[in-house]
Amino acid sequence: MSIQDQNIYTRIQRRSRLDKSLDDCFVWLTRFLAFAVAAVLFWIAAQVSIEAIPAIQKFGVRFLTDSSWNPVKNEYGVLPQIYGTLVSSLIALLIAVPVGLGTAILLSQNFLPYKVRTVMVFLVELIAAIPSVVYGIWGIFFLVPILTSWGRMLHSSLGWLPIFASAPSGLGMLPAGVILAIMILPIITAISRDALTSIPPSLHQAAVGLGATRWETILKVMLPTAFSGIVSAVILALGRAMGETMAVTMLIGNANKIDFSLFAPANSIASLLANQFSEAVGLQVSALMYAALVLFILTLIVNTVAELIVGQVKRI
Repeated sequence: MSIQDQNIYTRIQRRSRLDKSLDDCFVWLTRFLAFAVAAVLFWIAAQVSIEAIPAIQKFGVRFLTDSSWNPVKNEYGVLPQIYGTLVSSLIALLIAVPVGLGTAILLSQNFLPYKVRTVMVFLVELIAAIPSVVYGIWGIFFLVPILTSWGRMLHSSLGWLPIFASAPSGLGMLPAGVILAIMILPIITAISRDALTSIPPSLHQAAVGLGATRWETILKVMLPTAFSGIVSAVILALGRAMGETMAVTMLIGNANKIDFSLFAPANSIASLLANQFSEAVGLQVSALMYAALVLFILTLIVNTVAELIVGQVKRI
């Protein structure tokens, strides 16, 4: 072997050892970051749990079933807030999922010219950049008058239904749910669109080649294939809706009671924390931490159920 060949072989060996070292460092770095994220999650849960211990010891499970929230008497319960959190998030999903999924299909298929689709994608993503307080102000001055007008008609004609039983007075569950739907719409649209565009074109072409129409291809091939991504988008949006604070606080009415009417004022856990934490002292702080822990657990349960659903669908 010549000297030149030996030099080349030596450089290759050094390069191989360097590549291996860099690969090992990258693997350990990614492991560290992954465990760091998990550690932060457990740290937050542990800290909130520790702060909530006095309220847990005093109220126990009764905290979840009691409807009273009286700092003067140190009586606390979050059943109305749990109800408001779940119902407002459900209203948001019922509105945002069909609209967001339909928009994602429109923007991922060739229904519109490329330039028009590009502009629409930008506008949808721009909705996510609007501050929460701006949504709240817009909801108060624009959305609430419209919903109040419609609500009066619904109450006069369908007032015998529990969901329309009370006359609309402005702020309430419905305005909060609608504003949440607008806020989570970009999440559902963007992630669902990415899931649909990541499907191999050959799958679409194969379905068309077998005689499927465009809508049959979308409904029977594209959507089932992108199901896991769409579910992930919905769950991420649900987490955003359950934890949204400022806009909901401004529109939901902040009434600590359970009323099945969509027009009645209500409350959510996030709104409760935003309204009372700055002035809380003593046991009230612990009760608010207990409420935050309940919200944390609700979000965890929702994500766990979603993972189970996705896993079942993948096995099928």
